[in-house]
Amino acid sequence: MWAASCLASCCAACACDACRTVVSSISRRSARIAYCGLFALSLIVSWILREVAAPLLEKIPWITQFNQTHNREWFETDAVLRVSLGNFLFFTTLAVMMVGVKSQKDPRDSLHHGGWMMKIISWCLLVIFMFFIPNEIVSFYETISKFGSGFFLLVQVVLLLDFVHGWNDKWVGYDEQFWYIALFVVSLVCYLATFVFSGLLFHWFTPSGHDCGLNTFFIVMTLICVFLFLIVALHPAVNGSILPASVISMYCTYLCYSALASEPREYECNGLHKHSKAVSTGTLTLGLLTTVLSVVYSAVRAGSSTTLLSPPSSPRAGAGKPLLPLDKADEHEEKEKAKPVSYSYSFFHIIFSLASMYSAMLLTGWTTSVGESGKLVDVGWPSVWVRIVTSWATAGLFIWSLLAPILFPEREF
Repeated sequence: MWAASCLASCCAACACDACRTVVSSISRRSARIAYCGLFALSLIVSWILREVAAPLLEKIPWITQFNQTHNREWFETDAVLRVSLGNFLFFTTLAVMMVGVKSQKDPRDSLHHGGWMMKIISWCLLVIFMFFIPNEIVSFYETISKFGSGFFLLVQVVLLLDFVHGWNDKWVGYDEQFWYIALFVVSLVCYLATFVFSGLLFHWFTPSGHDCGLNTFFIVMTLICVFLFLIVALHPAVNGSILPASVISMYCTYLCYSALASEPREYECNGLHKHSKAVSTGTLTLGLLTTVLSVVYSAVRAGSSTTLLSPPSSPRAGAGKPLLPLDKADEHEEKEKAKPVSYSYSFFHIIFSLASMYSAMLLTGWTTSVGESGKLVDVGWPSVWVRIVTSWATAGLFIWSLLAPILFPEREF
């Protein structure tokens, strides 16, 4: 018994030393990576609790105080929402604290990049505290999460449009034959991928012998948008480029595939999964990793954007720096100069707050999934319609980005 106690104490001490070493190694350059790691950890904790926490929550009296009897899935969803709420409050608090930070001389700049032991402890305490709050608060958070998730998807679309237009302007700005050829080649590859992928969608999601009118409608609407993009972009009045049109076409086709792949496995028109109802560990793990990578990348790209809601003092030249720079800078020189911040710290944390809502909706099937599909990540009819509406919103915003300079020539876009 004494030996076991000593071993446990040694393990705890080693774990604390390891955590202290990792936290102390987080520098200004790696702070954004640390926030990504903390956010990814919240997703992993949510997924684990979704699988194992239901029997524990069923025994907590202040959670089981309701008039009707809930099934096991309700408790799984409740666990995910409570972790997400703690994560949301953590990043929202940081966002409020960072409002108005414009210079690296601001004391809050060091708070944004440092104090990681305090942040990790605060995050853990917030998540634990969420399991002591009433169900009504969690229910309200569930409702607003659907709106916050929609806004997060909208930010993703705006960032993509900004990226493709900037990409096109940069290559056209070189005004050399090589870059014009590169534009044509990339556009051609994107269109080939779009049409080949569309053919695969017809093959996978409109199997013969079944009435799959809804899937056919989704695919045909996507193809109509593809041709509409090309027509509008090449119109003499617009004088656009085919590169943005081709990239957005491929992205909309991907969103269509993502929507159709999110259809319940038992749905007869979902031929991709061949009606398999077995939920493997590999499928769950792959779904979680895909969710973590996509949400984290979108959150970092949005939060670090120097063109989207950046402080006025932020230099546009910062946009040319790597998204997650890892190289060591001359810290002494940085301290001597009163440099403006390169991105909005407050907006950076807001994006992670919205991403917390979005990830909770993915892990719970937008809180309405049932059956075996509910055990998967981002599967169910709500996920289908969210993807389709996002695809249509992308199409509408892209066409607006082409037509707006013509309709309102006196304004800058």
